[in-house]
Amino acid sequence: MRKIRLHWQILIALILSILFGIFFTDQVEYVSWMGDVFLRALRMIIVPLIFSSIVSGVTGIGNSKNLGRMSAKTFGYYLTTSFFAIMTGLFMVNLLKPGKGADLGLSGVVEGLDVGAETFGQTLINIIPVNIIEAMATGDMLSIIFFAILFGFFTTKVKPSFSKPIEKTFNAIFEVMMQLTMFVIRFTPLGIFGIVSKMVAEQSDNLLPVISSMAVYMIAVIGALIIHAAITLPVLVKFIGRSNPLKHLRCMSVPLLTAFSTSSSNATLPLTLKAVEHNSGVSNETTGFVLPLGATINMDGTALYECVAALFIAQAYGIELTLLQQGIVVITALLASIGAAGIPMAGLVIITIILTAVGLPLEGVGLILAVDRILDMFRTTVNVWSDSCGAVIIARSEGEMLNV
Repeated sequence: MRKIRLHWQILIALILSILFGIFFTDQVEYVSWMGDVFLRALRMIIVPLIFSSIVSGVTGIGNSKNLGRMSAKTFGYYLTTSFFAIMTGLFMVNLLKPGKGADLGLSGVVEGLDVGAETFGQTLINIIPVNIIEAMATGDMLSIIFFAILFGFFTTKVKPSFSKPIEKTFNAIFEVMMQLTMFVIRFTPLGIFGIVSKMVAEQSDNLLPVISSMAVYMIAVIGALIIHAAITLPVLVKFIGRSNPLKHLRCMSVPLLTAFSTSSSNATLPLTLKAVEHNSGVSNETTGFVLPLGATINMDGTALYECVAALFIAQAYGIELTLLQQGIVVITALLASIGAAGIPMAGLVIITIILTAVGLPLEGVGLILAVDRILDMFRTTVNVWSDSCGAVIIARSEGEMLNV
């Protein structure tokens, strides 16, 4: 219920901030500080949150008795579908260019985009941090994520007397960071009020292009999500899972409607487990492993959304991202969607990670937050649909007889 109330607060804050920016332009400076404080709070939690969540997740998976063959299949499926989703979003945002042609007045010199001067090979080499403390201090997200994955993996390879304390410690840190994140998220309405009111005041004479650009942006996101959910995933179910995607869709009607209305993969998980096992006929062993893991790390819709949002913000600021820079967005969206999953309003945290990784201004978050609630419903539904399709495909690969 808290999540629903928060979204209503965000909607009210958005409406009030637009009105305030239009009618009280000269007074915006007295409230814009709230947006600055909110963005600083987000920056504060990013590094410890991502590092602890990835280490905690990798150590937990590494200790699972099911980490063998089924783990490889599960991870293979999740990485593949997330990559397909991101590439679909990348195609749509480059095709429609929602931030192009709208003079949003946001153009400016942005630091951190010198990655385009490096070769692709050098960029991959730079993912390996020379000094992880320095990487954390400078917010080098790719290096942090890379080191966190390695740290979590090799924690599972040492003696239990050593690995158990580390695992418990990072689980505890992650739980603390979750609480801190939820605390910061509670101030989202105030942050939005400060960010959006300032933006509206600066663009008070140019609001029509902004609204038009946001409409195209929504079309790009929803169109890409529909392509992934209605074409990519059913094709995988049909030809790899050797199952009927339409029958499976009917079996999943209740969880998908719940996901759409609540915008929460975790809240929908019990219904997803029941529908996939009792309706689609997947075994308890498979659903019990694949679906909880999917609700934690498989975020096709979220990864797609973050990719489109990052490129939209770049276009809105008049910044041309090279293919290499777009590749960094793809990689960061893929890894960050795994690391930040399960966090309330995960999209808000992930987009700050991606913008930081590519050097784009965090103030651009104010643009996408305006329609985030609507898009959150669509991307969460795609997340749940992808999890269920994965369970069917993996069950088939294990030789199970299904109802679909």
